[in-house]
Amino acid sequence: TTANSGASSRTRRSVVKLVFCLRRLPHLSLAEFQEYWLQKHGPLVRSHAETLRIRRYVQTHTLDNAGLQRGIASYRGAPEAYDGVAELWWDSLDDLLQAPATPEGRAASLELLEDERRFIDHARSPLWVAAEHEIVSPGA
Repeated sequence: TTANSGASSRTRRSVVKLVFCLRRLPHLSLAEFQEYWLQKHGPLVRSHAETLRIRRYVQTHTLDNAGLQRGIASYRGAPEAYDGVAELWWDSLDDLLQAPATPEGRAASLELLEDERRFIDHARSPLWVAAEHEIVSPGA
């Protein structure tokens, strides 16, 4: 099957998002992880955005408040919190799939992956491709 088999034509033409729930490597503090992610990895992603056809990239950093995090998780019966969430948008599924198809795209993807290995625990950091459905927004 192809990478986009089963996807409707609407999904292929609509904006798609990659959501990456990040956990840091064990030797890093939350502050070290977030500092590296924001100050080193963020600019690296920005430098490759055009090559990789990335339309938007947002980092959401978990607040460093263990008591609050444990309290909310306990109340809801939730698992361990993530250290942050990365969200990347593409204009289409085709753009996402074609971005690493060029030599430049492959090189950019590899450079980002190598950098991620410096601060992300990949084995504990799920990611997926999604379609966004806005439910509440300003002015709605």
